[in-house]
Amino acid sequence: MDIRTLTLDDHAAQFRLGAEAFGTPPYPATPPEAPTSLPQGRDVWGAVDDGELVARVVGHTYESWWHGRRVPTCGIAGVTVAPERRGAGLLQPLFEAALGAAAERGEVLSTLYPTANGIYRSLGYEVVTSLDTVEVATAELSGVRPPTATRTRRARVEDVPAVRALYDRWAAAQNGPLTRTGPRFATTDAELLDEATAVSLAVDADDQVVGYATWDRGADYDPATSVLEVHDLLAASLDGYRALWRMFGSFSSVAGRSRLSSSGHDPARLVLPSATWRVVARHPYMLRVSDLAGALTVAAPTLPGLGDIEIDLAVAGDRLGRADGGFRITVSNGTATCGRVAVAGDVPTFTTQGLALVFAGAQSCANLRMLDHLAGPDTHDRVLDALLGGRPLHVRDYF
Repeated sequence: MDIRTLTLDDHAAQFRLGAEAFGTPPYPATPPEAPTSLPQGRDVWGAVDDGELVARVVGHTYESWWHGRRVPTCGIAGVTVAPERRGAGLLQPLFEAALGAAAERGEVLSTLYPTANGIYRSLGYEVVTSLDTVEVATAELSGVRPPTATRTRRARVEDVPAVRALYDRWAAAQNGPLTRTGPRFATTDAELLDEATAVSLAVDADDQVVGYATWDRGADYDPATSVLEVHDLLAASLDGYRALWRMFGSFSSVAGRSRLSSSGHDPARLVLPSATWRVVARHPYMLRVSDLAGALTVAAPTLPGLGDIEIDLAVAGDRLGRADGGFRITVSNGTATCGRVAVAGDVPTFTTQGLALVFAGAQSCANLRMLDHLAGPDTHDRVLDALLGGRPLHVRDYF
C-alpha cells in the first residue's frame, strides 16, 4: 500500500472515487476536464494499492477564529474509501500523512464536517457545533419591528472592505468561524459581489455599514414552492438585523419560505416575532486539537483578573500519536500560554475528544468527567472552564 500525495495524473481516479461516495450524475459519468495546475492551499492524500486508488483525504489550509485569535487550521474534506475496502483501516495512515503535513505548515487544529461521527471520534475529533440550514415563513419577517435609524441598500464594490471588516469583527468574537482568507475565498472585492444574487447592506444615518446579507433569489415566483436562500446574515446592531429581516419579508408574495445558513444560538433569531425557526438540515462540525501547546499559545485565551497560575495536565489515547503528552498551562496577567512538560504524579488527563470540547468551550470539565473524557484531580476545573469558555460557537462555511 502506497500513501502519497495525488497529482493531476490521478484526476480521473479521484473523480470516480468521489462520485461513488458523494453522488454523481447518471452513471457512467464522464470526469470533467482535468485542471492544468493543482489548486493552492489544498493537499490530497491517497492510498494506492497495486496501481488502484482505494481511499482519499483532502486537507485544506485555513485559519479559524478561537478565543479572539487567528489559529492555523487544517480543514479535512473529501474523505472517501472504496466500498470494497471500507473497514480495512485505510483512514488512519491517510490522516497521519495529512495531519503530519499540516503540522509542518504550523496548523495546530483540524476540523471537518463528518458523515459518520464515530469514524472520526476514533481519530481524535469531536462534535463541537453544527452548520444548520434554518427556515422561516417569509411573511412573518414583515412582522419584525422596524429599525429606528437604519436603511438597506445594495452593496457596491467600494463597500466590500466594510463588509469584510464587519465579518471579521463578528467572527473574532466567536469560536470556530474561518477567517475567509486564503486561496479558497474570493480574492478581489468584485469576486465577492459576484458569488451570489446580491449582497445587501444595512447602513446607519451616516451610511456606515452596520449589517449585511448575501443571498440568492431562487428559480421561480410561486410562493408555495419558491425559497429565498440567505447565505450570510450578520449585523453589528439590533437595527441592522431588523432592517435586513424586513427587507427579506418583502419577498413574501413570491417566495413563501426563507432559508438561512446559521449555527449555534444565532443572534439573528432574537429579533424574530415568532418561534417558527425550523432546522431543515444540519451538518455537525468536529474539532481536533493536534498540538495543545501550539494551539493555546497562538490562541492565548485571556481571563482578566486571574492571577498568575500554573496548571499541569495530560492528554492520552490519541491513535495518531500527535496530541498525547504532558502540558503546562501558564497564566500570567490573565493571559494563557502552554508548553510541553514531563508531568509528574496524578494530573488532570483528557482524552483527545475531551480536549477538543474543553478547548472549544463546548462542554464543562464537570460534564467531561461524566463522559469519561477527563480524569484526575479537579482542582483547576473551574479555572479551565472560565478560561476557555464564554465564547459562542459558530461556523458559516462548509468545505
